[in-house]
Amino acid sequence: MIISETIKAIRNELKMTQTDFAEAVHVSFSTVNRWENNKVVPNRMARALIIDFCEKNGVSELLR
Repeated sequence: MIISETIKAIRNELKMTQTDFAEAVHVSFSTVNRWENNKVVPNRMARALIIDFCEKNGVSELLR
């Protein structure tokens, strides 16, 4: 699964909006939107925040 699909799957699993997810991983709504639309990919720090968020919320299996 590519990163854009993974982020969408995480949000859908947790029933979160892009805004909710952005706040949870400390980025802007537009950043999440660009990730999901394959405009950019998360940098190393953002990926670490996403992984940490997924582990804390029980959805880390979606990262595989």
